[in-house]
Amino acid sequence: MAESKQPLSSRIADLLEMIATKVRALTVDRAAAAITWIAVSIMLVVALSMALFWLLVGIFRALGALMGTETAYAVVGAVLILAGAVIWMRRYPQDRKSHQE
Repeated sequence: MAESKQPLSSRIADLLEMIATKVRALTVDRAAAAITWIAVSIMLVVALSMALFWLLVGIFRALGALMGTETAYAVVGAVLILAGAVIWMRRYPQDRKSHQE
């Protein structure tokens, strides 16, 4: 019966390994996953910003070729001003409700 038990030093080593594994799972693994998602998110934001920028440049160039540069400036400016106005109006929807009552 004494032979089937592990020695005390082996049990202590197993206990310390188990504690270290739990601590790592609770700290390092979570932090690594969070850092990975943050890096991917930053890359996506940069890529989408660049895509939007080049889309606007392409639209401007196409309008400039069709209507002339001055008209293209006016059309793109009007669209961006309208988009900004819509976003500005939706900024604080709870304020509009309180003013209407």
